[in-house]
Amino acid sequence: MKTVTLKIDDSVNEKFTWLLEHFSTNEIKILEQSEYVSDDEYLRNINGMVQSIHDAQQEPQEGGVTLDKLEW
Repeated sequence: MKTVTLKIDDSVNEKFTWLLEHFSTNEIKILEQSEYVSDDEYLRNINGMVQSIHDAQQEPQEGGVTLDKLEW
């Protein structure tokens, strides 16, 4: 089964949902429905994220770690 993320305009949302409901739950499952939020808006809503980014901007580059030294 594949997962697809869509951004659906409000003007067609009701029709699109109606269409999806005509498939069996074995064929299509609606996992989540939410309002679209841009990445920027999402990050700004995380408590302390904006301040953390501002703080990180003030850190000297010499204190950073190169990509090859990161532990993924």
